[in-house]
Formats: sequence, structure tokens, C-alpha cells
Amino acid sequence: MSTPVNSLPARARILPATMPGRLGRPAALLAAIVLFLAALPILTMILMSFSASDTLEFPPPGYSLQWYRAAWHSFVSPDASDVLSMGTALTTSLIVAVSTMIIATLVSVPAAYALSRYRFRGKSAVEQLVALPLVYPLVMLGLSLLLVFNVLPVELGVFRLIIAHVILALPFTVKNCAASAASIGPEFEEAACVMGASPRRAMFDVVLPLMRPGILAGMLFAFIISFNEFTVTFFLYGINTMTLPVWLYSRTVSSLDPTVFSFAVFIVAIDFALIWLLEKLIGDEGVAL
Repeated sequence: MSTPVNSLPARARILPATMPGRLGRPAALLAAIVLFLAALPILTMILMSFSASDTLEFPPPGYSLQWYRAAWHSFVSPDASDVLSMGTALTTSLIVAVSTMIIATLVSVPAAYALSRYRFRGKSAVEQLVALPLVYPLVMLGLSLLLVFNVLPVELGVFRLIIAHVILALPFTVKNCAASAASIGPEFEEAACVMGASPRRAMFDVVLPLMRPGILAGMLFAFIISFNEFTVTFFLYGINTMTLPVWLYSRTVSSLDPTVFSFAVFIVAIDFALIWLLEKLIGDEGVAL
């Protein structure tokens, strides 16, 4: 026999102020404050890029597009006093980032498959070593790599940066590929082999397509990490291998004007485009941090 609603105690009829799945006002306010503080540096950079002042005066006394025009002029007609043009630095950054993305992915896919499929002695140690660049001080990593590369009898040039960036990107590429490989049960490969496929054919026709979300996520993470890397690169770059972040730093030291903020907005726009592409391609399916 059902009990009428009006006969229930008043305490039982009172609904909670915050239903499950909804943020209360204090939590929403706290989340808004955290998001605002996280976005504040980017908002400040964008605001300063439109400054009408000739110095880094904040807040800007006025707004104009003069620094974007100056940045474009510097890109198409570099100053003779600059050791390296922005276009050359951007080209170096793209070459290093694309190379890092390809090499890190080629290393990470078989490594992630082995770590998720097989049990072997020292597996936990390998996993810790792969994740070590996440906690290793970047200054010490850059200095250590500089000492190692200086001992070698050959000059590696831009390959110094590629090797360093691959080391930094591996934790992200391996983690994302391993997350996708762990979600693929061995029964998929067994079914393919029962249908007559060889183990290699099962790997390329079954496993790799199912790992696609993690592979794509790792590739984009590797590109973003390499394209924005500064600390380790600062120890390893040469005059002819200066990347865009290092070029921006040198530009800031030599001429402190809001032009650097215009260049920085360009870099952030590239990063946002890559993140948007990542969300459109795979959403959260293959992203593992």
C-alpha cells in the first residue's frame, strides 16, 4: 500500500539544495576562480599584444594593432641585426616537433603493446624509467644531455634537440598508447588468428586500428610538448638550431617591447588549434595523462 506524499514527514519531503550531478554555488564559485586564475596569464598576454604603448606598461593606456603589424613585418622582412629570423626559428621548431612526434610514436606503440600484453622481469622498472622525465628536473636534464653530447666525436646539430624532445615526449606517447592497448583484449587477436590471419596481420589489421585514439592523442601531445619546449632546448640549441621559444626569449632580452606578446599569441593559437583537433578526432577516448 503506497503512502500519500502529504502524509510523509516534512523532513522527508525536503529535497537537498544540490542534486547529484549539479554544482552547488560554493563549488561553482571556486571552480570559476580557479579557471580564471588559470586563464589569467593568457588573457594578460592577449591584452598586452594590443597595447598602444611602446613599453610593457600594464594595464595598457590604449589599444591598437601596431605590434601585430610589427610582428608581421619582422616575419616577412627580418631585421639585419637579428642573429636569426623568426621564420627560420619557426621552421626549426616545426622540423623538430614533427620529427619528435614521428619518432616518439614509432617507439611508443610497440613499447606500449609489450607493457600491456606481456609480463617480464623488470617490467615495473621499465615503466618507472619511461615516466622519469615527468619528475626529473628539466634544468638538470638539459645540463646532463649537454655534457653527453659534448663528449661525442660528432656534432649532432638539430638531432640534439630531437633526441631531447623525444625523451620528454615519451611518457605521454607511451601512456596514451598503453591506455588504448589495455582496453583491447587478447580475444581480438585470437579471433583474427582463428580466421586465418597471421600474428603480424592481426597486429596491423586489428590491434593498430583499435589503438588509433591513443596513438593520435600521443602524437599530438608529442608535437605540442616539443613545439613549446624551452628549458632543455636552451642548453642544447645552437645559432643555426634556435627554436621559436628560444627565439622569443632572445627577442625579449634584446628588445623588450610588446611584439613578443603578438608572437606568443600566435603560438598559443597553434596550441589551441591542436587541442581542438584532438577533441574533434577522438574526444576523451584516447587521452591519458
